[in-house]
Amino acid sequence: MDEASAADAAASSAGGRWYTGMSSDNVKGLILALSSSLFIGASFIIKKKGLKKAASSSGVRAGVGGYSYLFEPLWWVGMITMVVGEVANFAAYAFAPAILVTPLGALSIIISAVLAHVMLREKLHIFGILGCVLCVVGSTTIVLHAPPERQIESVTEVWGLATEPAFVCYVAIVLAIVAVLVYKSVPLYGQTHVMVYIGVCSLVGSISVMSVKALGIALKVTFSGTNQLIYPQTWAFTTVVIACVITQMNYLNKALDTFNTAVVSPIYYTMFTSLTILASVIMFKDWDRQNPTQIVTEMCGFVTILSGTFLLHKTKDMAEGLSNSSSFRLPTSSSMRSPKQTDEYSEGIPLRSSESFRGPY
Repeated sequence: MDEASAADAAASSAGGRWYTGMSSDNVKGLILALSSSLFIGASFIIKKKGLKKAASSSGVRAGVGGYSYLFEPLWWVGMITMVVGEVANFAAYAFAPAILVTPLGALSIIISAVLAHVMLREKLHIFGILGCVLCVVGSTTIVLHAPPERQIESVTEVWGLATEPAFVCYVAIVLAIVAVLVYKSVPLYGQTHVMVYIGVCSLVGSISVMSVKALGIALKVTFSGTNQLIYPQTWAFTTVVIACVITQMNYLNKALDTFNTAVVSPIYYTMFTSLTILASVIMFKDWDRQNPTQIVTEMCGFVTILSGTFLLHKTKDMAEGLSNSSSFRLPTSSSMRSPKQTDEYSEGIPLRSSESFRGPY
């Protein structure tokens, strides 16, 4: 009887390891991160439709410097949806480490791909569905092996981590690369190379996430009874967050308006997540609290997510390639669409420089 009880206890322990292995803070962060992915994934599509509608009415696209989308209600609906998602994301960083929260953004790609298929007529290939499954598997792997949140008692402690030589060096390198991209690459290659706009968003985003996490910790400690708003470091982090978010919003709008959603989403996710994990490892030393097996497993989960996102991207290109090649075949019902319908199908293809100043959709 004792042996049977011991076996039952061992089985129960093994079965409940996932629950006991995640702290309550990590669970809260997980739930908030999942909610964030839902809202942000939907916001990509709503904003895209708003950008298209604004461009059709004004004739000036955001990708070439137009700001008519600011007067388009649909774009603001998408923006509000994104803000809700970002607030949930903001709260998630206060409870869980970035290495857990950030990779879960892959779920927003799945939502974005499905909605793009339904609302924007962007085809989702069968291998795109496989890509979605890979994203889910990779996200689950990371969730199960994420490190516990580092216990920080004040914003001054976060400031100390942010001003260590290693992270200061990282910030300096990021700012130098962003300056080169904005002043040299954007005027020359912004309309033809998706990596330019997304590079700016991702680099700036890695710094903004660290500041968001610092600000989230400050508010969390404040709500616990120790006021952190009296410290200048809290407001310094707030200023960085505002500046970074404005920059990200501007260049993300340009990327969404110029390139296909199915291209922007996975590449932006990949770069943003990779740089954020790197910044978090440097600043918060997440891997110091893990053994090599956990680190390798997390990296395998991350690579699985990357495989899924790029599979989504590649299958989208395949679908578009087949669609474009139909123009060289004998006329069919699908190739005899009206000009308006044809433009709706082709608007998301990465533009060449000669196409970047075309008229309204």
